[in-house]
Amino acid sequence: MGILSSSASITQYHVEGKLPEPILETVSKGLKKNAIEEIDNESSDKAIGWSCFNDPFSTDFDQSPFLIGTHLVFSMRIDKKTIPAKIVKKQYTLEMKKRLKNSGREFLSKTEKKEIKDHVLHVLNLRIPATPNIYDLIWNYESATLWFFSNLKGANEELETLFTRSFKMKLIRLFPFTMATLTSPLTDMEKDAVSQFTPTRFTE
Repeated sequence: MGILSSSASITQYHVEGKLPEPILETVSKGLKKNAIEEIDNESSDKAIGWSCFNDPFSTDFDQSPFLIGTHLVFSMRIDKKTIPAKIVKKQYTLEMKKRLKNSGREFLSKTEKKEIKDHVLHVLNLRIPATPNIYDLIWNYESATLWFFSNLKGANEELETLFTRSFKMKLIRLFPFTMATLTSPLTDMEKDAVSQFTPTRFTE
């Protein structure tokens, strides 16, 4: 889901930590080091990494600036290959028959069956293109705030892991409790009071 979509779901984060100076150079290095790798002609079935905001199928951050005004803007891309189970079963069965015929045996060992399945998945992953999923983000470094344009659990978890690996900084998801303790103008005494809150059950 992108920034320019007609509708958007947003998860807000607080960014904990500081980047080494110069900031833009540090961010650039983190983006380039963890840019997404193409897997269309590879046996890998999943790839996760950064891509350019204005061209999500490019990782040339030098030609596509990630600084817009006072904000850092780029995208996280998750490429995944999904092979229908029926196709895997078909190819697996055909390979099993071929192996039995060539060996002259009636049965194959458990190890042989696993080898055949791994081979089938390897060959199919080389043939099938990956489906891209693109998630934009806006990072206001000065206010230590980041907006991620998705609230899917899997996408958010991948973002948190990738962000920490790229920039050595932690993302803290903002919801009423964390907003009260991290971004609100509450006094220390009031924050201590908030930390004592307990959930209220509205059903019995």
